[in-house]
Amino acid sequence: MLHTLLGDYPVTAALKSGAVSSPRLGLRFADVKLPQQAFKRVVRDLEFDLAELALVTFLLARAHDKPYRLLPAVVTARFQHPYLVHDAERGRLSPKELEGRRVGLRSYSVTTAAWVRGMLADDHGVDLAKIRWITFEEPHVAEFRDPPNVQRAPAGKDIKAMLLAGELDAAILGEVPAEPRLRPVIADPEAAAKAWRARTGAIQINHMVVAKRSLEASSVDEFYALLARSRAAAGNPSMNPFGLEPNRRNLEVAIDCVYRQEMIPRRFSVEELFE
Repeated sequence: MLHTLLGDYPVTAALKSGAVSSPRLGLRFADVKLPQQAFKRVVRDLEFDLAELALVTFLLARAHDKPYRLLPAVVTARFQHPYLVHDAERGRLSPKELEGRRVGLRSYSVTTAAWVRGMLADDHGVDLAKIRWITFEEPHVAEFRDPPNVQRAPAGKDIKAMLLAGELDAAILGEVPAEPRLRPVIADPEAAAKAWRARTGAIQINHMVVAKRSLEASSVDEFYALLARSRAAAGNPSMNPFGLEPNRRNLEVAIDCVYRQEMIPRRFSVEELFE
């Protein structure tokens, strides 16, 4: 019975419900409402045989020799342009104007934040070193060290409350906020996302699936096949590409984004992620 961490999504529904199964493979799913709440258990405690994992967390884990390998299965992906927000009641704030200001984010190494920083640098010419990043959690990968322009928010503080109180100038949130006064810093995020995709030829992956290197190849192959059947039952959504070649460009762009932010020591090849 393989201990498995997997969230509830259209592509995982058939597998988690048992509609897709195999007599050759037993899976014990962790009782976790939000998988990201257990990512430290993946990369610190090495608790799971098979796990959903944020892509940047995996790249950092790979850099620090954690015993997992990637499977070419995207369970969540989205374009991150709407998630960098500011309080519009305090006036318009452009991406370049973030230099010299305070930007809140859950943790420096979360995947959404890495994508947002990459877009700020590449598409808006922002000097990331000139921003004071305010974090609320430590990194998933214990060995990762934040850059010197990162500081921790006071204990007990809430990122959205700090933003509304003017204690932060902008924030990278996990969801689009309901408050109408919180507006995207990147103007017309939908158009910006289309332009980014046209320029890079990629999507912005959030979470993929990893397997312990110690697992037998036959077990990993069987799990991947089950997951692929579950994706097919959901209609093979385009934002959940499976397979090495369909994900090659997505992964190349992600690796480059993380490397240029000096979060990993070198540009990994796509192939070595799957070793």
